[in-house]
Amino acid sequence: MQKGRLEAFSDGVLAIIITIMVLEIKVPHGVTLQVLQPLIPIVISYILSFIYVAIYWNNHHHMLFTVKHVTGGILWANLHLLFWLSLIPFVTGWIGENHFAPVPMAFYGVVLFMAALAYWILQTRIIKNHGEESILAKAIGKDIKGKISPVLYFIAICSTYFGPWIAGSIYVLVAFMWLIPDKRIEVILKHKAEDESNSISKKAIHT
Repeated sequence: MQKGRLEAFSDGVLAIIITIMVLEIKVPHGVTLQVLQPLIPIVISYILSFIYVAIYWNNHHHMLFTVKHVTGGILWANLHLLFWLSLIPFVTGWIGENHFAPVPMAFYGVVLFMAALAYWILQTRIIKNHGEESILAKAIGKDIKGKISPVLYFIAICSTYFGPWIAGSIYVLVAFMWLIPDKRIEVILKHKAEDESNSISKKAIHT
């Protein structure tokens, strides 16, 4: 099975997720700056969630670039990831409307934790299908950020009992941690292209 439909469907779902989130920002009635004040928590939660969705889209795009063929397991793993990502607009609206209250902040962390777990499952299915010598397997390596993120989410969920601002700080920290460009797959692909080019050049010289 080709990956084209999987990519198109995933891109469509992520685009809808972003659209739903921005629609939660209601246009205020009034023309003064004061009418924007109630929207501040909603806008902040939207910005954070937009960054998370953008990070997932970017990494998902790079990961699928390494996929040569899709299996049923990969399809279901991808749908599992999209399920948890589709809940982001709900928890985003919840924390925004309730000014980052403890319970909504904890549920926000649960969704992020499960989305990270779902991404790991999808990644694992792809590597299992393509082998340990595949581009993705070589690029992932120790995957330190991928292992640290769920731990930080769990800490954030537990910290909401002491203060939602602690959880919020951790969510922001993880987001910025993933904002740093991850060029592992690009580097592997570049090296592969160089090796293939050198191999072709050597064959041409010998012939």
